[in-house]
Amino acid sequence: MEELPNIYERLGADNLQLLVDYFYDLVFTDEQLAPLFSKTPKEVIKQKQLLFLTQFLGGPGAYSELYGHPKMRARHMPHEITESRAIAWLQCMNKAVYKLPIDEQLKKELFSTFPKMAFHMVNTSE
Repeated sequence: MEELPNIYERLGADNLQLLVDYFYDLVFTDEQLAPLFSKTPKEVIKQKQLLFLTQFLGGPGAYSELYGHPKMRARHMPHEITESRAIAWLQCMNKAVYKLPIDEQLKKELFSTFPKMAFHMVNTSE
């Protein structure tokens, strides 16, 4: 039985790069989210996100090769992540996903991978 392509394979590297670009254009102008990203250069953040999402969506594991196990919640602990910031993050991701030149079903499937992760990052009450 042939294995179906994963999200990364169906999305493709070019569309994933577009997603990261669209997403961070929104994040860096969002009043709740921009302060969380002010200490690291934008290109470094985007490159790490691209590597993480590649691996997260079923592509090559370059993130782990370079940085070790993702441990995303632990890596985000130094930052105040509230439920409203998780929602703002998801709103930016939703806009970025729906701007991609891919079919609606893949957009829905791709976006559905993010809410659980976003709320898992919440570490501060409001």
